[in-house]
Amino acid sequence: MGLFDKLKKLVSDDTNDTSGIEIFAPLSGEIVAIEEVPDVVFAEKIVGDGIAIKPSGNKMVAPCDGTIGKIFETNHAFSIESDSGLELFVHFGIDTVELKGEGFTRIAQEGQQVKKGDTIIEFDLALLEAKAKSTLTPVVISNMDEVKELSKQSGAVTLAQDVVLRVKK
Repeated sequence: MGLFDKLKKLVSDDTNDTSGIEIFAPLSGEIVAIEEVPDVVFAEKIVGDGIAIKPSGNKMVAPCDGTIGKIFETNHAFSIESDSGLELFVHFGIDTVELKGEGFTRIAQEGQQVKKGDTIIEFDLALLEAKAKSTLTPVVISNMDEVKELSKQSGAVTLAQDVVLRVKK
């Protein structure tokens, strides 16, 4: 395969290939590179690869159809296993665990079957912007060993409407 064929394949894969798994924005805001998150665990992809979102809304929703795994006691983060077998981790802000749940309200329950867009956690953005080290919210795939290809989107996103990650297993 020549260089032109490779380029053509890359371009056509991105635009015409609808196979793969789409992960939607779990919250509204602006996509930021995971490497820019001010926490080494996320920036160095220790827990997984993905993107972060600078939030502008007031709730986190299911980014795909699946089952809620863990919702942290302090309600600042949750994991979900998609119906396609991806394990996703959504963690609101950095060092938000130190707020001991202040600013967060749990809506969904662990083990609950959810559809894309179902509300998991509501939050008080103004309070969190004032008190948290950062509100950047990593959205990562924790079972990257299952992933062959990961395509990260960019720009402004609306929860449950815009794709943030495309995955091929």
